[in-house]
Amino acid sequence: MSGIDVDALGRDDSWEGVRALVTGFGVSGFAAADTLTHLGASVIAVDSSEGDAARREQATLLRILGADVRLGPGATDALPDDIDIVVTSPGWRPDTPLLAEAAERGIPIWGEVELAWRLRGPDAAPWLVVTGTNGKTTTVQMLEQILLAAGLRARAVGNVGTPVLEAVMDPEGYDVLAVELSSFQLHWTSSMSAEAAAVLNIAPDHYDWHGGADAYAAAKGRVYENVQRACVYNVADPVTRRLVEEADVIEGARAIGFTRGVPGLSELGVVDDLLADRAFVENRAEQAAELGSLDDLYADAPHVIENALAAAALARAHGVEPAAVRAGLRAFRPGPHRVAEVGRIGGIRYVDDSKATNPHAAGAALSAVESAVWIAGGLAKGATFDGLVEGARDRLRAVVLIGRDRSLIAEALARHAPEVPVVEVETGEDDLMDRVVEVASSFAVDGDTVLLAPACASMDQFTDYAQRGELFAEAVRRLAERT
Repeated sequence: MSGIDVDALGRDDSWEGVRALVTGFGVSGFAAADTLTHLGASVIAVDSSEGDAARREQATLLRILGADVRLGPGATDALPDDIDIVVTSPGWRPDTPLLAEAAERGIPIWGEVELAWRLRGPDAAPWLVVTGTNGKTTTVQMLEQILLAAGLRARAVGNVGTPVLEAVMDPEGYDVLAVELSSFQLHWTSSMSAEAAAVLNIAPDHYDWHGGADAYAAAKGRVYENVQRACVYNVADPVTRRLVEEADVIEGARAIGFTRGVPGLSELGVVDDLLADRAFVENRAEQAAELGSLDDLYADAPHVIENALAAAALARAHGVEPAAVRAGLRAFRPGPHRVAEVGRIGGIRYVDDSKATNPHAAGAALSAVESAVWIAGGLAKGATFDGLVEGARDRLRAVVLIGRDRSLIAEALARHAPEVPVVEVETGEDDLMDRVVEVASSFAVDGDTVLLAPACASMDQFTDYAQRGELFAEAVRRLAERT
């Protein structure tokens, strides 16, 4: 080790002499390695995968700039000597041997988000941060639209796709950042002080990574630490309120709830189909500000309303006027694979919610339809499905199961919805989704929704949830052509 105190270094300091190890060479890993190289650090970037052509091209670019990029089998087997700082990609678990050894040696381990926070300039944009088990991307994109409608230079960053570090180092700068953070990212973040932060919900997910429910919730709760103005929580989810109560915030920060019901003091909610703010108005004991109506939203499903209220609360904490909240919510449209209708055949709707990678998200999708032929399965990530099936059984026409852990869902269906027909599709061939869609369509009747909401991760059979959704949409189109 060089003996340099990396905690004391910022964006305007020279990092010359610092030996930095970047673990993982994905989107955030490249951003970290690139930034540290430009700051003057001696960078070693490692990943056990060689990556696709684009990643290999980025590796070549960094090597030209002086970084030592090691990709492929064996690259992550050992911790290099004399490392001053490790910047890890969010998916790396703390018990990964290389990280465990770094921790044992007393080497600081940061995530890309922690590095980004420490490299903010003196006039840096405040952060409005969103986390939760489900709805993060939709909420942070709603927030971005609201901020843009207010005339602010804003950008949605973080787990939504654009690394936070890239935005922080942008030479033009931003007025405010809408930041989506996963539990993985928050685990490796310690010094962040958001202007306002929201935990949308807490439901079983990633227990295998964190080691259990308490550790998972605690990781989410880190988003509230050192919050400056507002800790936004879900009134219907008592765990989110508890996380606010346990947080060590900046003096003066307020707890702000959101609810689909009539809002109480310091809450945002719904009154006669209007979105109402009783938190950021002068006389909140007697008055509320109208922020829009349910008709302004792209859908009136319960989770969409909650996401809109959370986004509105964060924007209001930043000082955005009600008119801009309404304009932003009207302008917002969800990204692909999030309750997206991909076709209609006769009176049957086909909906792609491949982004529903856990039971809580699938439950939200199922609650928005009256009768569904449900397509589910994949990698369970330690989740259980009894609660999901119990809540959805009256909406299920039939279920089509795929993926490695489909038996877990089948067992929950047998326990709680034995009358619902279940078909397991085992083929791993290229025509998997064609077979799935054909089977699902054979059960569906006019008025039904064939819903891909897997409640599981996708990597056992697909590259990611996006490929899963795209193959589903293509299969629906082919079926429509044959019908």
